[in-house]
Amino acid sequence: MSRQLRLFTFAAPSRFYVLTGWLLPWLWIATIGLSLAGLYVGFFVAPTDATQGDSYRIIFIHVPAAWISMVLYLAMAFWAAIGWAFHTRLASMLARAIAPTGALFTFLALWTGSFWGKPTWGTWWVWDARLTSYFILLLLYLGFMALVSAIDDVKRADRAGALLAIVGAVNVPIIYFSVKWWNTLHQGMTVGSGGPKMAPTMLTAMLLMTFACWAYAFAVVFMRARAIVLERERETEWVGELAGRADSGTAAKLGVAA
Repeated sequence: MSRQLRLFTFAAPSRFYVLTGWLLPWLWIATIGLSLAGLYVGFFVAPTDATQGDSYRIIFIHVPAAWISMVLYLAMAFWAAIGWAFHTRLASMLARAIAPTGALFTFLALWTGSFWGKPTWGTWWVWDARLTSYFILLLLYLGFMALVSAIDDVKRADRAGALLAIVGAVNVPIIYFSVKWWNTLHQGMTVGSGGPKMAPTMLTAMLLMTFACWAYAFAVVFMRARAIVLERERETEWVGELAGRADSGTAAKLGVAA
């Protein structure tokens, strides 16, 4: 019983709000620190690639963004499914909070991929299996956000969004295995089960930027989720108390200033 209690301790929106409020400053510190370290190692320490020259350095942004966008979609589909199946309010809120961040990373991966593709392939875009399936991922994110925003009833919107997210999750393994299943211009996995196929400093920069992107993703998703929680729980007692404390703090500051 106690184990179950610990598992669902932060499933309540009020406890989630408190926990994320404590985590946010640390996540932003991690985002800034890891980003500076990753960019420095990637652009000033890592060696120039023998075949691609310095143009390859865009992978330190492109690859982490691509990885995270796919994982975020699975996380969005997971929480949307949990919210639909078990009628948990916070799960559906998290699904909505994840979608814009996932769409941002998907767009960033497509954009940086185009800049990488121009000197490598001689063109900004090709409709091969990896790029096409990845473009579909962006459309799925945008479709999820448009769908849940178009339905006024929150519960109906969450159910409709969950259905789309779950069906769209099939696209993620297609993206991942596309370079193996079809003949594409996109290169295969650089970091895989056979070990990394890059210099140690390149791998270090890649991992630093990946952790930086994860810290940023958690930070912005938590901030957005907190805003959604306050909007949906605005009639509850704990939000009223929170607003009362905020008003008291503002009044006290104004009194001191006066």
